[in-house]
Parts: sequence; C-alpha cells; structure tokens
Amino acid sequence: MPDPFASELKRLYPELTGLDLAAVAPSSAAAVDVPAGAVLFSEASHCAGFPLLLEGEVKVFRSSPEGRQLELYRVVPGELCLASSASLFRSQPMAATAIATRPTRLVLIPPAVFERWLATPSFRSFVMGMFADRMADLAGLIDAIAFRRLDQRLAASLLGRGPDFPVTHQALADELGTVREIVTRLLRRFEREGWIELARERIRILDSSALRTLAGSVT
Repeated sequence: MPDPFASELKRLYPELTGLDLAAVAPSSAAAVDVPAGAVLFSEASHCAGFPLLLEGEVKVFRSSPEGRQLELYRVVPGELCLASSASLFRSQPMAATAIATRPTRLVLIPPAVFERWLATPSFRSFVMGMFADRMADLAGLIDAIAFRRLDQRLAASLLGRGPDFPVTHQALADELGTVREIVTRLLRRFEREGWIELARERIRILDSSALRTLAGSVT
C-alpha cells in the first residue's frame, strides 16, 4: 500500500498502528473514489473486501421486496462496517446494502488481509468494540420501531436539519422504514398544526419546540 494511504489510515484508525500496512496489504488495495449514490455492496452479494473510509459517508440499510428501506447505521472515517465484518467472519453473503451518501474515498482491504489483521490484539479489540457499539445502535433502532409512534419518529427526524432544508417525502419514508403516503399525511398534519411549512421537496420548521415535545413524548 502506498505510504500516503498507510499514513492516512493510521491517523484515522490508530488501531492499525501496530500493523505493517505496506507489507500486509497488497498494492491493489489503493484508495478508491466513489460518487454520492454509488452502491458499495448489496444484499446477498459476495463481500469483496473490508472498507476503511478516508473521506465521506456510507449508509447501510435493509430493503423490503416492495422497495422500502430501513437504515441500520452510517459509517464515517474512523469507523468500521458491521455488515462487512460479519460477512467476512462467517464467509456468508452480505446481509445489507451500502451506498455512499456523499463523495467518498475508501480503501478496500482484501478478505485474507482482514483475517490476518484479526490476529493483532489491538485490531481485534477494535472490531469487537465496534460490534458492541453497532449492536447498541441497532437495539435503539428496534426500540424506536417497536415502541415509538411514527409521528414521534418523524418529528425527531425533522429536528437538527436546520430551519429550512431540502428533503423528499420518499426520503423521509425510507429513513423511517415506512411508506411515503403515511409520511405525507403526517407532514400535512404537522403543517395544519403550524409546526412546519411544506414546499416542493423542502420543509421549513416553524415551531421546533412543538416538534421536540412530540419527539420526546411517550404517549
């Protein structure tokens, strides 16, 4: 692996510091640039390697036969991909799909190299810690889906995006794991309440306090 890639990987992933990246990783493991929207892997596909992000962001999600999406987690530089590591651990097809949410640069580590890295305690501990963190995230997702009303989850998803932002009803439905028609009905209810203002593929927040109250309610 060229020295610039090894240096950048060690900065973002300190757990790799104990590894001789130049000796372990083949020269084919060069940085790859992918545009926003690029599919990095898909459900039931073969795992071609273990991605380590240098820039950008990747969304990992499951899809239903009807085309609905349920976001599982996102990966940014310094983090690991649970679906990739699980596939490599068990030598099974990928259980999710991943797309780049913005221009992304990554290094794809070959499966054989990933397996050799696991023999290093620091890297193995890093991967196990990532599993624990991701499982906590997924437990929170399950809790949100099973125990929180959809209007609460929608209100929470609108917060933190700024007072005026571009978004489609379909994109919100995909994030929440539901269908566009339900999201549209809820958004129109929010608009009638005076909490938001709807425009073509844009939403303006008028009463963030009301949305925050709904998002935090337990009824």
